[in-house]
Amino acid sequence: MRAEQAVVPAIEFVAVLAAAFSGFAEARNKKMDAVGVFTVAFITAFGGGTLRDVLLDRRPFFWVEHQSYVVLILVLTLIATPLLRLAQRVVPPTMFVVADAISLGFFSIAGVTVASELGSPPIMAAMMGVVTGVFGGVLRDVILNEVPMVLRDGKPYALAALAGCIFFLPIREAGMPASVATWVSAGLIVAVRLIAWRWDWTIR
Repeated sequence: MRAEQAVVPAIEFVAVLAAAFSGFAEARNKKMDAVGVFTVAFITAFGGGTLRDVLLDRRPFFWVEHQSYVVLILVLTLIATPLLRLAQRVVPPTMFVVADAISLGFFSIAGVTVASELGSPPIMAAMMGVVTGVFGGVLRDVILNEVPMVLRDGKPYALAALAGCIFFLPIREAGMPASVATWVSAGLIVAVRLIAWRWDWTIR
C-alpha cells in the first residue's frame, strides 16, 4: 500500500468528525429533530468527498468503502442533542468555527491526495481538493436555507483550501513523507482560515 493510501483514512476520519460537529451545531441552531440533525451532519461530512468521487469516477464512494464513518455519524446523532445543549452553554462559539476550519483543511488534503493517486494533473488535483473541502459546507448551507458561507463570508475559504493543496503537491513530490506533508498542508489551511477569521481579512 502506498504511503498516501495509508494516510488518507486517518485524515478523513479527523475531517468527518470535525464536519459532523459543525453540521450538528448548525442543525441544532435550526431546531431540527434527530432525522434533520443526521441528514445535515451526513451531507456536511460526505458531500464534498462524494462529489469528488463522482467527478473522478471513483468507486466505491469513500464513505461506502469506510462504512464506519456512517456508523459514527449515526451514533453521534443519537447522543448529539443532549451534548449540544450542554455544548452551547459551555463551549465558546469559536469552537464551531475551529471545527469548520479543521474540516476544510483535512478534507481538502484528502481530496488532493486521492486525485493525485488517480493520476490527475496537478491543477486538477488541487481543484479536487478544494471541491472535497468546500462542497459539504455548501450543501449544508443550502439545506439550511442560507447563502453558502463560501459565497458570503468574504474571508479566504476556498482560497485557503487551494493554497494548501498547491503547497502540498510540490513538497510531496520533493520527497517529504506523506504523513508530514499531509499534516503540514492541512495545518496551513486551518491556520489561514482561522487567522483570516480572527483578524477579519477579506478578499472583497
